[in-house]
Amino acid sequence: MKSFYLNSVVYYLAGVAPVAFVLSYFFTGFYQLAWLWLLLIAIALLVDTLVLYSRNGITAERISSDRLSIGDDNKLSLLIHNHYGYKVHISAIDELPEQFQERNWIRRADIAAGTVADIEYTLRPVSRGEYVFNDINVFAHGPLQFVKRRYVIPAKKTVKVYPSYFTMRRYQLLAASNRLQEAGVKKIRRLGHSMEFEQIKEYVRGDDYRTINWKATARKDQLMVNNFTDERSQQVYCVINKGRVMKMPFNGMTLLDHSINAALVLANVALVKQDKAGLITFSQNLDSFVLADKKVSQMNIILETLYRQKTNYLESDFEKLFSTIRNRVTNRGLVVLFTNFESMESLNREMPALKRIARYHLLLVVFFENTELKTLRESKATTIEDIYIKTIAEKFAFEKRLMV
Repeated sequence: MKSFYLNSVVYYLAGVAPVAFVLSYFFTGFYQLAWLWLLLIAIALLVDTLVLYSRNGITAERISSDRLSIGDDNKLSLLIHNHYGYKVHISAIDELPEQFQERNWIRRADIAAGTVADIEYTLRPVSRGEYVFNDINVFAHGPLQFVKRRYVIPAKKTVKVYPSYFTMRRYQLLAASNRLQEAGVKKIRRLGHSMEFEQIKEYVRGDDYRTINWKATARKDQLMVNNFTDERSQQVYCVINKGRVMKMPFNGMTLLDHSINAALVLANVALVKQDKAGLITFSQNLDSFVLADKKVSQMNIILETLYRQKTNYLESDFEKLFSTIRNRVTNRGLVVLFTNFESMESLNREMPALKRIARYHLLLVVFFENTELKTLRESKATTIEDIYIKTIAEKFAFEKRLMV
């Protein structure tokens, strides 16, 4: 019986019998006691087995979303129903996707008769793609704790791990409620230097006199000024380098995954603020291009495009990137380039292409700080080798500061 298992307590109790048989050579009464002890154990085993197999007393299901968020703690739960007439002790094993490499995942609980246990747990995926959950194994113990029965509940399910939509939603709420400053985003209003009219208001000291609305001033018999705000429907393009420099790991994820998460948040905030969001990914060639727009389906298009991105080990071609932006992005906009440079030589090699992009668009280059170098710099050198390593780390850190 593949579902039948003995608990360790049975072996401990049965181990008393050999001791009794040995003692029976010296004390005659122990021989009968040993057989009586084994008989009691056998009866207890039989009763425990009959009660445990009298019905299908355990059912279970897994509650999870159809997609998970990369780099975040995703909540899942197992609902285990006890249909037995007694309080049952269970051990649950969920067959998690192989990407997590969880070999010892087990949860235990005591479930009263006729009730349901809700076992919650979290998973933090660090790579995008399809994750396959398999069956749920529940080991139910008999009332005497001698026997346990294995229930295998079919629960195979494939879920997709997407870029961090948890972070995206958090910033979306902040943007919708104009609370982005809580996340470190400073809002700057430039009065009189943009083209979109907002309102006419009373003149206060410090307003630009060039914005005085003379017609409104004549009607109100007091100085009135035109108030302008930043133009909306601006183009915001997130450009992601998928070359080998983005394969570097950090906090369990690659730099590409961190860039994808940041691009998703930025694109969503741009759409919330009524701007147009677009996406470009490239390596040796152009891999994907999403034209900047603010239609309802734009966020889903960007999300699905980001989900499919993978790094490669080729050198990225920034000249082709410039050619693509020059030919396909006609209006001036904000271009946020996610890439990484570890030396001045690599930066200088791509600088001509970056300068040409900046000639036609507002270019913001985002690259990453190597936290391992920071740890090495702050560590205490105790040997000659440590001094050499720390000196090299200082050299690379100095080059990073020169880039900025």
